[in-house]
Amino acid sequence: MDYILKGIIKFRKTILIFFAIIILLSLALLSETSVNYRIVDYLPQEANSTQAIKILEQEFEDGFPNLNVMIRNVTIQEALYYKNELTLIPGVKSVLWLDDLVGQSYLEKTPVEFMDRALTENYYKEKTALFSLVIKNGMETASTEAIYDLIGENNSISGDALYNASIQNNSSAEVSNAMMILIPILIFMLVIATRSWIEPIFFLITIGIAILINMGSNAFFGEISFITNTVSPILQLAVSMDYAIFLLHSFSDKRDRYEPKEAMYLAMKASLPTVAASALTTMIGFSALIFMRFGIGSDLGINLLKGIFLSFVSVMVFLPVITLVFHNWIDKTMHKDFMPHPGRISQFLLKVKVPLLLIAIVIVLPAFFAQSQVEFLYGMDFNTEGARSTVDKAKIEEMFGSEHALLLLVPREDLMKEKALSEALMNYPFVTQVMSFAESVGTEVPDVYLDEAILNQFYSEHYARIILYSHLTQESEANFNHIDELLETASKYYDEYYLTGQTPTLNDMKKVVSVDTGRINLIAVVGIFIVLLLTFRSLVLPLILIFTIESAIWINLSVPYFNDTAISFIGYLIISTVQLGATVDYAILMTHRYMDNRKVESKREAMWHALKNNIAAVLISATILATAGFALAATSQQPVIQDLGLLLGRGTVLSFTMVVTVLPALLLLLDGWIKRTTLNHRFYENKEVK
Repeated sequence: MDYILKGIIKFRKTILIFFAIIILLSLALLSETSVNYRIVDYLPQEANSTQAIKILEQEFEDGFPNLNVMIRNVTIQEALYYKNELTLIPGVKSVLWLDDLVGQSYLEKTPVEFMDRALTENYYKEKTALFSLVIKNGMETASTEAIYDLIGENNSISGDALYNASIQNNSSAEVSNAMMILIPILIFMLVIATRSWIEPIFFLITIGIAILINMGSNAFFGEISFITNTVSPILQLAVSMDYAIFLLHSFSDKRDRYEPKEAMYLAMKASLPTVAASALTTMIGFSALIFMRFGIGSDLGINLLKGIFLSFVSVMVFLPVITLVFHNWIDKTMHKDFMPHPGRISQFLLKVKVPLLLIAIVIVLPAFFAQSQVEFLYGMDFNTEGARSTVDKAKIEEMFGSEHALLLLVPREDLMKEKALSEALMNYPFVTQVMSFAESVGTEVPDVYLDEAILNQFYSEHYARIILYSHLTQESEANFNHIDELLETASKYYDEYYLTGQTPTLNDMKKVVSVDTGRINLIAVVGIFIVLLLTFRSLVLPLILIFTIESAIWINLSVPYFNDTAISFIGYLIISTVQLGATVDYAILMTHRYMDNRKVESKREAMWHALKNNIAAVLISATILATAGFALAATSQQPVIQDLGLLLGRGTVLSFTMVVTVLPALLLLLDGWIKRTTLNHRFYENKEVK
């Protein structure tokens, strides 16, 4: 290891050139990474709705409608004109309207009053036409803008494609807005934490390079989710800034006795174990996300894992080099030490340690049970008050109701079996209409006498599709049970059946989440426990540290329950591992200092010095991470990002609070157990005053 550290110092220019090349390559690769805005793409392949979408795309040319377009004050002929114009817009794969179900010739010759009202009113009523469109993935923004230009201000659009377009338009701006809040606060906190006015700039450059390389390397994965694209850079910046602080603090301490190169070598050697342990625990916490069956977790986990590793490398390789090159600048911009050393606060915390511990226990017990009862939101819709998308959605629901379509795929077999299933589905009170070939056209008409366009709406070579209109538009346990009922009914007629649509997809998400939640939490806890076990060589200390942070997580996740609010399931899934991995470092730092002091001091003196000398450092780190979370919540219009940001900000504050209040009490009260279960403890043995 000494050879590597000395090599970094010796080959400074080569390393700078290497990083310059990597930076240029990363900049070039940024544009090669596509961003996926469709949450449904991250469901497991075996999920019923995922298989339905896959078969639909393979067997039917158009796919599942993801946009509604409502045009007012039009005749049948004018509606057909608009349909043709919509079809010509780039990115529009297909447009479904009334003529696709009854035939254009029949529609043009037959007055609407003589048509089946239950059928027509889903598409045309009161001289208002409602079209269902399939927008090509990746073309949502361009297509919706062109549709707006076509239909004008008085008409409306809504649907998943519009939601995806809104995300695409806002994601980059949201990252920039969050950074505009975070970076000034970050610089302020770094000025307090350092002794030179220029050191914060070195920190930001070092971590910024790691972020750039991380985002550029995503090109090798092809695409990342919009959640990863928004959250990952900010989390990487906030979580890994401590590594740079550790290194340069050590460098500053050694500059008083050694010349710059020797001081940096000794600083790197002294900081490496601390920085490596901190990065490792964070990486293990994040790596648990990879084991989620829901692909968003794996996508974010891999990106954060890669990002923290790159930050570690950048801090241990690039930062020493740039510091040595510009160390004269550091000397010329030195300022007094702004870091507070709160001795009185530390004394107070020790004085009231038992009451604080009792208060924490009283809070933690109900929080543990409450956090498991939190209600989740699985949908990705967001409504911005006053925005056209929100107003349009309300207008469409006012005219055509809040019904939405479900699509059931079954093998193309016996027409009588298809008709029997259609009739069985109509018996459910939440189903308003069933459209299938057997039900809408009939079983008596031979295929050869039908318009091919009508036939293609219902059949592919291997599958028949049945369209159900239902009231299942809200997320609820009852509606999820209704989806299971529909699937059970289909199973009575067919061995193979697939159901897709908003509610079936959300139902599959719910089932996946119920498995993922416990699994990833267990993986994160076990992984970090092993690291702590090896770090401290103690059986009790890992339990104390994990309990401290897990308690903060339980309290954090219980707040929505006590507020009677629902939160995004993605935020809930991710925060448990992110908060544990990102904030357990605070507990590790405090415990390390206590254990070091305990070799030469009584337990009370050891804890007093640990608190006095490290509260400010932990506070700075926690402030940076909490600010990152609250900045995400404040700048995003996406509920999943808002919830994740709020949970991260609040969770960091709670973790800090638990580390400076509950952890000291536990370490002091369990000092005897720690001594007996720690290898080579070398505790100070003098008689102590309790």
